[in-house]
Amino acid sequence: MAAARSALASAGRAANEAVSFVVFMLLDALELLLCLVYKVADYVAEGAWRPCYCSSSAVAAPGKIVVAERGGSKVVSMLSSTKLLLEDISDTLYTRPSLLASAAGSSPPSFSRRREKARPSASATTLTVHSAIVQILRGKAAGAGDDEHKPYPSPRWSDCHCANCNPADADRLFVHVEGPHDGGATEEDVLFIHGFISSSGFWTETVLPHVSREARARRRLFAVDLLGFGRSPKPADSLYTLREHVEMIERSVIERYKVGAFHIVAHSLGSILALALAVKYPAAVKSITLVAPPYFPVPKGEMGTQYVLRAVAPRRVWPAIAFGASVACWYEHLGRTVSIVLCKHHRLWELAFRVFTLYRVRTYLMDGFFCHTHIASWHTLHNIICGSAGKIDKCLEAVRDQLTCGVTIYHGGDDELLPVGCSYAVQSKIPRATVKVIDGKDHVTIVVQRQKELARELEEIWDTKR
Repeated sequence: MAAARSALASAGRAANEAVSFVVFMLLDALELLLCLVYKVADYVAEGAWRPCYCSSSAVAAPGKIVVAERGGSKVVSMLSSTKLLLEDISDTLYTRPSLLASAAGSSPPSFSRRREKARPSASATTLTVHSAIVQILRGKAAGAGDDEHKPYPSPRWSDCHCANCNPADADRLFVHVEGPHDGGATEEDVLFIHGFISSSGFWTETVLPHVSREARARRRLFAVDLLGFGRSPKPADSLYTLREHVEMIERSVIERYKVGAFHIVAHSLGSILALALAVKYPAAVKSITLVAPPYFPVPKGEMGTQYVLRAVAPRRVWPAIAFGASVACWYEHLGRTVSIVLCKHHRLWELAFRVFTLYRVRTYLMDGFFCHTHIASWHTLHNIICGSAGKIDKCLEAVRDQLTCGVTIYHGGDDELLPVGCSYAVQSKIPRATVKVIDGKDHVTIVVQRQKELARELEEIWDTKR
């Protein structure tokens, strides 16, 4: 029996690989066609031929983009004094070998060669950067009368134009706040951070309603919509880097509400932001709770960003969640098509779903999934998840060595998107961390089907004195 099961498993894997090869070869071809379609569509709708990341084009920009050494990091300075650390941009944005190239064993071009080519100068160094990145930065730096480098229109023709997707306040995130009913002073706060293509509703519709009155009497509860998602701003001229996401959380929550001591609860991609935020405020963080953190230790000799890309998106048709992640990670234009169909028309889809279910099913997960733009999801996926390959190690080491707060990690035993090994890998970097694997739960149901239990467990974490 064991031999038969092993043979069946091997046959299943072989079939999955064979079907996946054919499917993703076809998707590679479709991506090339969509590239041409969107170039024409963007030119017709916006009057500009926008570069995309599927090409290998690069632009030298003397006098427009210069690099200088500051504090040991290479800083790109724009005409408007905008600064961008080169390390914030993941090479997976523009280095994604086709399936045929991967099967042939060809390796992607060197990251250092593709990202920049330095040329000595008296005061600065001229860079050669991917044209899509240059276009975004030039648009961001352009003045009102600069016709040479027009900024991206926001929202773009392919984005939703409703008020929820385009808030009037473009400088701060949408923040859901709950405080003591009597308006009294609080001892500490709790910050909830959602994951990829989600929203604050992931927490406000599940865990927050079950937080006890006693816990609320001492704490304010904050749940944010991350930059580019939900009811938060979705700037078309943002690269949605780790730095931008963290700075927006600081500006919108910590500074605006004068947050002192606080706990952090984060799901999936939000775990990376939580760790980065904790490192910036080591004395203020009272506890860190991570749910399904996307941490993949990079083997020695591997290129970190490319390794994480393959781990998160293995280009397999099964399981279905891996197929969805692969389409989102590897195909810029196919992902944009999905975004147009679902996100641009999210109000229609939400209404149809409510009618189909006779208004008996809450749609908060759909709200979070649909309310984003493609440029936000594409850059966040690559610059945060893939691009954090090296940064997250430093954050984990800082949490281990510089913070004394408790670290608790939850993971679903049936999570097919991020394996349980991700959480144990975090524990290997932070030995004091506690890992709790919940059998029968996956990447989403680890929260949405056990909200009462999680709320009770979180209160116990918050009340623990260290």
